[in-house]
Amino acid sequence: MNEKKNDTPIFFSLLLYLTLFMVLCGLLTCLVSLFFSQHSEITIFQTITFHFVALISVVATSIVVLKWVDKQPFSILGLSMKGRGKDVLYGFLSAVVLYAIGFGVSWAMGVVHVERCSISWRGLVFGFLFFVIVSLTEEIMCRGYVLGRLLRAGVNKFMALFISSVLFAVFHIFNPNMAFLPMLNMVIAGGMLGVSYLYTRNLWFPISLHLFWNWIQGPLLGYEVSGTSLFPSFLQLSLPEINLWNGGFFGFEGSIICTFLMLVFIGVVIIYFEKANKQKKTVC
Repeated sequence: MNEKKNDTPIFFSLLLYLTLFMVLCGLLTCLVSLFFSQHSEITIFQTITFHFVALISVVATSIVVLKWVDKQPFSILGLSMKGRGKDVLYGFLSAVVLYAIGFGVSWAMGVVHVERCSISWRGLVFGFLFFVIVSLTEEIMCRGYVLGRLLRAGVNKFMALFISSVLFAVFHIFNPNMAFLPMLNMVIAGGMLGVSYLYTRNLWFPISLHLFWNWIQGPLLGYEVSGTSLFPSFLQLSLPEINLWNGGFFGFEGSIICTFLMLVFIGVVIIYFEKANKQKKTVC
């Protein structure tokens, strides 16, 4: 991947990117809202449409800022699929393992109860489509552009990861039932999703992990996803009490079990890539 010289101040690039995205997304959302104004209730189709508008806005903003401000090709975001099929698989497997452990521990401790199971193809299919859009939008913005721009500017990789993770958390600050631990976990989640990008500069692992993390959490297991519940779920859960172990009404992402799992995951990924890089240097 060839990077062209860019003298644009990083602060200006990031501020322009975020401002342009919010303006464009706001305008398009208003236009779509006019189309849906005759409907008094927000449907699943409308929810998916509004988030698709955000995806269009992110892609358009990325194209404009990369081409006219940063002087970089769109490909620098890391969306190339060449040789990255395994990243999608590893993202899926990572989400499965994390929730197998997290949900298993929660259930074994008795901090969540399974009331019943009911297959809702509507929830599973529409939920999957919705989270595909969400994961693409947030990963292109927070990891592809923001984290990538910080790294290209020479910012220390772990500081860049922290800054992009804080921004990712800020985007969720108005989610229902937000509190200190859920907010902290949103920052850590940003680190979990972005840590592989530090070494690969490719988005398909974080996109896949983000997609299946949300889909398994919500439509499959029945947790609120970052404080929201939008789709019917396969499992119906109940909480014997609201506490830090189960995350309360914010969902699993508000739990201390989630905090521990994400920190361990980040550590494992860093150790894996640092060791791989040392082996490459030794061979060379």
